Amino acid sequence: MAEQPSPKSFESGFVPGRHIIDTYGNGGFRFAGMSHRGSLLLLPSGVRAWDVTSPKAIDRTALRPVQAEAAGIELLLVGTGLDIAAIDPSLRGWLKDAGVGLDVMQTGAAARTYNILVAENRKVAAALIVVD
Repeated sequence: MAEQPSPKSFESGFVPGRHIIDTYGNGGFRFAGMSHRGSLLLLPSGVRAWDVTSPKAIDRTALRPVQAEAAGIELLLVGTGLDIAAIDPSLRGWLKDAGVGLDVMQTGAAARTYNILVAENRKVAAALIVVD
């Protein structure tokens, strides 16, 4: 009898590859046959757990992985939860200097937009704050 492949695990907080978001809400996300409680950072290299829980915590440190992969990203979608929140203008300029555009919206809209742009093979990344 052939051994069944083990399901992908998100225990390390990182899964390589581009994955669409299957569902969101109730404190987490489902993608690639896995579920994760908490926020996510979706980059060209893969999906990472992201420790940001509020828009006020989005700063250069939180987005350092985006800057590191800026050559493969034209647009960063930021999902700020249930409400749209302002992002520090200096952060927008910092990303622009790295060649990355920024679009801020509710997390649900950001997840849906990300899925569409990934399906179109666009150079997109997403930073999604978890919603309940």
